[in-house]
Amino acid sequence: MLTVTNVTKKFGDLTAVCDLSFELAAGEVLGLVGQNGAGKSTTFKMILNFLEPTAGSLSFLGHQLGPADLNEIGYMSEERGLYMDMTIEQQVVYFARLHGLTTKEAKARLGDWMDKLHVKGQVTSKIKELSKGNQQKVQLITTMIHEPKLLILDEPFSGLDPVNVAALIEVIKEARSKGAAVIFSSHNMQNVTEVSDKVLMLVNGKRRLYGGLDQVRASFERQKLYLEGDFDWQSLTGYQAIKDDHPGKILTFESEQQARACLEQVKNSPNLEGYRLLEPSLDDIFKMVLGGSKHE
Repeated sequence: MLTVTNVTKKFGDLTAVCDLSFELAAGEVLGLVGQNGAGKSTTFKMILNFLEPTAGSLSFLGHQLGPADLNEIGYMSEERGLYMDMTIEQQVVYFARLHGLTTKEAKARLGDWMDKLHVKGQVTSKIKELSKGNQQKVQLITTMIHEPKLLILDEPFSGLDPVNVAALIEVIKEARSKGAAVIFSSHNMQNVTEVSDKVLMLVNGKRRLYGGLDQVRASFERQKLYLEGDFDWQSLTGYQAIKDDHPGKILTFESEQQARACLEQVKNSPNLEGYRLLEPSLDDIFKMVLGGSKHE
């Protein structure tokens, strides 16, 4: 559905995005991660044709994105933009009509979205009367009310409590199940892991990681070892950190080789009740990449 090929974006001497390529299919969710200033928002703006690439190409449904395609796209920017003096209904209808829906269609869909996202307020409530969290939910409704084929969400989880994060994750999963392609950015690796099929990591505008979650995680060393049993933990060697993980403990090593060496040290112990080498979490991988750790 979306193909980005060797895209570069420069602002004078600054290269915000460098030779970036990736694909996003229908019914697929891509998590875009990276530090502030990595090029995530610039990438979104090029996809939406808000910014023109310095080099490379972007295509949507097999052709260069044009104004007519915007009705098939839902975009929620990191900077929230709602009209404070409008009611929820007025706000949603306004954006829905911009995307080709009739007033009647928008009003008919609004009630279900209010329930689905647990918006606290009535359709007649003004935006300025809502909490920031509920304003964010209304903005999400304006993004999705027209049932877009491509959904672009810039930091959608920012500022949401755990209950509302869970509700948003379910909304993204539902959109995926209906065939929408979803790309979103987030600094919360747990959310990215829970909802994404693929992950793309940018560092200083360059692609550093890209692929399916399992594929990406399998390409990194397993530097954590879970052990369960009655040990003299101080006698074990090579670990950098240790933490409780009931009923055992997790030991962190500098390398997988050191983790395996520790495992060999205890493997034949009668006190060993369980063990496993742990695949790195996405948060671990993020830190490894920024720290320069090698992977396969």
